[in-house]
Amino acid sequence: MKPFSRRKDKVVFVVGPTGTGKSRLAIDLATRFPAEVVNCDKMQVYKGLDIVTNKVTDEECRGVPHHLLGIADPNADFTSDDFRHHASPVVESITIRDRLPIIAGGSNSYIEALANDDPEFRLRYECCFLWVDVSIPVLYSFVSERVDRMVEAGLIDEVREMFDPNSFEDYSQGIKRAIGVPELDRFLRNEASVDAKTRRKLLDAAIDKIKENTCMLASRQLQKIHRLAWNWNMHRIDATPVFKRSTGKDQVDKLWDKLVAAPSTMIVNQFLCDKNYVSPPQLSRQDRSTWSRSLSRPWPLAPVLDRGPVRSPSSALPDLLFRLPPFVTWNYPKACFLFLARPMA
Repeated sequence: MKPFSRRKDKVVFVVGPTGTGKSRLAIDLATRFPAEVVNCDKMQVYKGLDIVTNKVTDEECRGVPHHLLGIADPNADFTSDDFRHHASPVVESITIRDRLPIIAGGSNSYIEALANDDPEFRLRYECCFLWVDVSIPVLYSFVSERVDRMVEAGLIDEVREMFDPNSFEDYSQGIKRAIGVPELDRFLRNEASVDAKTRRKLLDAAIDKIKENTCMLASRQLQKIHRLAWNWNMHRIDATPVFKRSTGKDQVDKLWDKLVAAPSTMIVNQFLCDKNYVSPPQLSRQDRSTWSRSLSRPWPLAPVLDRGPVRSPSSALPDLLFRLPPFVTWNYPKACFLFLARPMA
């Protein structure tokens, strides 16, 4: 060991677009290691609207301590700097107690502020990044179904409780920016003054808009991950087969454990024990150039519900890419991270 060198404490990040199971994986890992979860979702950090923001329930937490969940004033802006200011001492307090911080959430700007923009954090901690990936068409379908479940769970009533139809609502700051709030504005303002048929149309339009905006959010989050992956040693975990399976909760849970939780546990164990990561396959310069050209087209935005599957630019990529293992340490140039939406069969 070099003079004056200090062994870095270790931190695990679980990243991915909305709806891919980041919270579930973080909790799974925290039940297998002495760990605590730090939330980095910019809407879940606010108090209130638990259904709209899809906060984990006490039952889902399974006794795992969670930090920065529902702590901010719902009317205030909680910036990336605010997150870094709050997260740094939380991570330090966890490591001081010889426990593992698992930072999980879809707000990549928060993660970047902490892991990239804070020089003290980079000097003090060694980071492992787990990227939960679900192919775009499958993710869009799942997100749409999840919105329906949130509506059934009481999303409309939850937003109605905080809505004042007689005042102008500012959807530019605080928790009111959350997808599911501004989309319901027209419905909530008019529901008492229109007939049942019109009320139903307004509600259906609002729900469709929530689905569309959630899909667009997932696309933006993926694009940000592609850029961040350029600097980070990223482990991609392909959860697509889990989300494709629509029946049998027990079977889905077994598939999740086999394809997501177990590989992630292995990676974290290697990370904590200082073992070597799985080496990524070596790519030729020609392959990288070909992929870069094929990915130069714009990333597809969310489908407008029921218009059929979205084909990604990745359909032009070499077949080699789709024969790669489901979990690999990615440290290729940026262009190689843009393949996520796998071509449809």
